[in-house]
Amino acid sequence: MTRKRIRLWDLPTRLFHWLLVLAVIGAIVTGQLGGKLIDWHGRLGLFIVGLLVFRLVWGLCGSTYARFGQFFPTPGRLVAYLKGEWRGHGHNPLGALSVFGLIALLALQVASGLFANDDIAFVGPLYELIGKDLSDRLTGIHHLLSTFLFILIGMHLAAIIFYHRVRRQNLLTPMLTGWKDADHGEHAKGGGLLALLFALALALGAIYGASGVWLPEPPPAPVGETPAW
Repeated sequence: MTRKRIRLWDLPTRLFHWLLVLAVIGAIVTGQLGGKLIDWHGRLGLFIVGLLVFRLVWGLCGSTYARFGQFFPTPGRLVAYLKGEWRGHGHNPLGALSVFGLIALLALQVASGLFANDDIAFVGPLYELIGKDLSDRLTGIHHLLSTFLFILIGMHLAAIIFYHRVRRQNLLTPMLTGWKDADHGEHAKGGGLLALLFALALALGAIYGASGVWLPEPPPAPVGETPAW
């Protein structure tokens, strides 16, 4: 059967993927080390907010294989994949479960981090909206979710190795180059400049909203009365 190269992943999808990888690694490292790096942990969290919003929008208006409707893991697709009857491209139904799981978990992680505090010097950018008690609860959730995030990342890496070693499918090269060798399929279409600008605008708006810079300045600390000597 004649094989051909198809355009699989568009550039915005690939940039999102690798920027998210770097941002998550950076957030994990700065979060674990703490100290003065905790401020960078917060900045990376805001960056991840923007990346996630971009991907959610791009999943609706991006190119063919980046769209959620293309790879959403419906029961029918999952059954077909488990029977060996699935013949699609991009994320397979099981891989799609991992993708949606990671997006959901990261969304919960950064959302809780926006309101968290470390009882020392760091508070999330939206901390003032909720107060200390609720912030403490969300801080605990933030730490708890990190454990599940490590597990899901480990499963994701294990799946990549499995497909490379056992299935003889290289999942990394198409995410680097955008191209895939296949015996069937069409090039990705859609996801033009207007869609890209729209997704970027919403991502920047999300970063602005999550940053808390729009919150009013806290009132100055009361100055004690000058004693009458």
